[in-house]
Amino acid sequence: MLVPTDNYKLVLGSGSPRRKQLLTDLGLQFSVRVSDADESAPDSLSPTETVEWVAKSKAEALRGSLADDELLITADTEVWQENYRFGKPANVDEARAMLNKLSGATHQVISGFCLCDQQTLHTYHVSTTVYFEELSEDVIDFYIAEFQPFDKAGAYGIQEWIGMIGIHRIEGSYYNVVGLPTSQVFAALKAWPRKA
Repeated sequence: MLVPTDNYKLVLGSGSPRRKQLLTDLGLQFSVRVSDADESAPDSLSPTETVEWVAKSKAEALRGSLADDELLITADTEVWQENYRFGKPANVDEARAMLNKLSGATHQVISGFCLCDQQTLHTYHVSTTVYFEELSEDVIDFYIAEFQPFDKAGAYGIQEWIGMIGIHRIEGSYYNVVGLPTSQVFAALKAWPRKA
């Protein structure tokens, strides 16, 4: 198997179980290092600038801990509808309000990711458009009760039941909506300068 990080030790700067699983599914070996980086991007930034800013902030918080042979990847995935940024719902009422806003409408899932070693840092972004069917109150309430989507921006996981029954189309990377645009990450890792 072609592994693009053969001369680096890859470090995932995230505690996200979905990102861990996606990197594992790519056949990559990695360690995990998590920071408490500031994720409150300036309001003046565009959606793509926002996710890149947050991914870079996470990388900068961990960069000083990198060994010479380590390559860090950090990421941020957000849900946007027009100019409204969906965070993670704090409770059932917030989750219900988010899903009602997404119901029967389109939105964008935008991920920023950052690769860095001790000398070099690059940021990237990927956007996917998601089309939701109309969701009934019963569907929304069932999903929230059964799947507890409080760790997900926009209060849903595309890979879960609500994605299976409620999303009728996407334009772009499915894995971006899950939490990491895997084909773009793999390409960026392959293009990363090899160590001598």
